[in-house]
Amino acid sequence: MTQAKGAATFRSATDMYGRFVGRYAPGLAAGLIEAVGVAQRDRVLDVGCGPGGLAMALARIVGEENVAAVDPSQPFVSVCRARLPNADVRVAEAEELPFPDGFFDDAFAQLVVNFMTDAERGVGEMKRVVKPGGKVAACTWDYRDKMTMLRTFFDAAHEVAPEEAERADEGKTMGYSTHEELTGLWRTVGLEEVRGGELWVTVAYEDFDDLWAPLPSGIGPAGAFCASLEPEQQKELRAAWARHLGNPEGPFELTARAWYAAGVS
Repeated sequence: MTQAKGAATFRSATDMYGRFVGRYAPGLAAGLIEAVGVAQRDRVLDVGCGPGGLAMALARIVGEENVAAVDPSQPFVSVCRARLPNADVRVAEAEELPFPDGFFDDAFAQLVVNFMTDAERGVGEMKRVVKPGGKVAACTWDYRDKMTMLRTFFDAAHEVAPEEAERADEGKTMGYSTHEELTGLWRTVGLEEVRGGELWVTVAYEDFDDLWAPLPSGIGPAGAFCASLEPEQQKELRAAWARHLGNPEGPFELTARAWYAAGVS
């Protein structure tokens, strides 16, 4: 995650990230890679790698030694390095990538573009470090509609604390969360053969407690909103969220849609 509004909230314990959005990473990474295409032995970069969900998926195709990854969070970088000891994993911002021009065959960013301080500069940096004809691709959640976990959370939040929720709702605060916005950004930075589409992920939860557990820790913008509430409001939020999901008992699944954009450098 790059350092922007809401990005610092992902610096919480990496295990909480794994229980929150991290559990969506394997399915989303597989969908992005399938949509964009990666060749064996390509040299690839993962921008905003977090604990390494996408980087690990890329490594299974191209080999660890051909993977580089950056993230501004030292805890995330440490986890990613431990998972991929033969990859080049560094602490760095998307807007200042520490690599020479044309160094990679492909560059990817998963759930990162909307957290960049300067998205045009960040994606422009991805374009710079990819060789001519190489691919630049990213995906972001459909915060406004079909990312079920976050959309239902903020719908519940509007019931409990309307004014605060209006300011925090990621469906309102997050940019580049539509197909048009994301592909438009790709064209703005000068990428060619721009295309995009939707990616769907389904995630299983043991029960509602499994879904709720990371939120009070303050992980992500949704968690930061939850942690800012008084204990009684948190109880109200928990109950409202459960209602929006049909008061699930026992195991259940949630679906999520992300938009992706891909272009050629």
